[in-house]
Amino acid sequence: METQKLYYQDPYLREFPATVLSCEAAGEVWKVVLDQTAFYPEGGGQPADHGVLKAASREIPVTDVHEKDGRVLHTCAAPVEAGTVVTGFLDWDRRFDHMQQHSGEHILSGILCRLYHCDNVGFHLGAETVTIDYNVEISWEQALEAERLANEAVWADRETEIFYPSSEELAALDYRSKKELTGQVRIVEFPEADRCACCGTHVERAGQAGLVKVLSCQKFREGVRMEILCGGRALRYLSGVYDQARAVGQRLSVKPLETGRAVERLEEELSAAKSRIADLEQTAFAAIAAEQKGRGDVVLFQSPMRPDSLRRLADAVGKACGGLGAVFSGEGEAWSYALVRTDGADIAPLVKELNQTLRGRGGGRKGFAQGSVQAARSEIEEFFRR
Repeated sequence: METQKLYYQDPYLREFPATVLSCEAAGEVWKVVLDQTAFYPEGGGQPADHGVLKAASREIPVTDVHEKDGRVLHTCAAPVEAGTVVTGFLDWDRRFDHMQQHSGEHILSGILCRLYHCDNVGFHLGAETVTIDYNVEISWEQALEAERLANEAVWADRETEIFYPSSEELAALDYRSKKELTGQVRIVEFPEADRCACCGTHVERAGQAGLVKVLSCQKFREGVRMEILCGGRALRYLSGVYDQARAVGQRLSVKPLETGRAVERLEEELSAAKSRIADLEQTAFAAIAAEQKGRGDVVLFQSPMRPDSLRRLADAVGKACGGLGAVFSGEGEAWSYALVRTDGADIAPLVKELNQTLRGRGGGRKGFAQGSVQAARSEIEEFFRR
């Protein structure tokens, strides 16, 4: 006996009565078949519904749903005896979210395929975003134009049309499909946006999709992979982006929509400051190096500095001292190092022993090495006194 699919009769049905036809153990869960169900089974890129089955005083979680040979199998956390009358309750927030995402994807894909003569060759409705693959290259500007038209279709709020054409009608119908279809075909149409063969659940009117937002459009195989959000997900995402822009704007004393230019100004100021710091460092490093002129092997300790600055100081000291220029920057038991020899001697054995003795890591070649050690200053000084 096949399960009656209430989710096709009324996709907004949240609660329904049913009789358990069978219940079979499957590891630590049970597969329950009902005579009728509003739980949508995973399929067509749309995840399964979740919810509970209530029987007398028991509430049994439904954690997954699949269809096999016309029977809908509900994965349940506990068994329920065949013949039991239960009431199913959908996790409606999850279902409606899936309906919004799936419907918004239809609207956007229909418009993209019409405008740019492409095919939707992949669709995944994930827990956070929706990804869609198309088999032609689409630019970011083209994706945004399709997004604009998709939202116009949402605002027009036309009624979704779902029908089952005869084989003759289907042959004469212009519709999207990822594969060749046989038997009874379910067509879902969003007027002026999309007509597609689909087994999923959708909103009754385009306006209930709420909003379509394209997040990314990246090259993928011979076409592109697009990441989108619809409905409540899009609202939450854009609200979060606005909150971030508002917080940044408050720190920069500008309005949220002016943060981009404010950040550009900060980057210009930072670049200028880095240039001034580099000039000052060059002067300071030259003075430090001059103090070590002709002294042979030298070990110096400095406060924490950037790796590039550490390298430049060690290079200046190594050239001036005529031996090993070893510079450590840090504090406590965390030090970065740069070692320079300008006399052509192999530095590798020293670096290996340094790392082994002082719990370090790093290396180099041709008279230069850079890395870090986990040791106190006194341990480092003792190592070089040996």
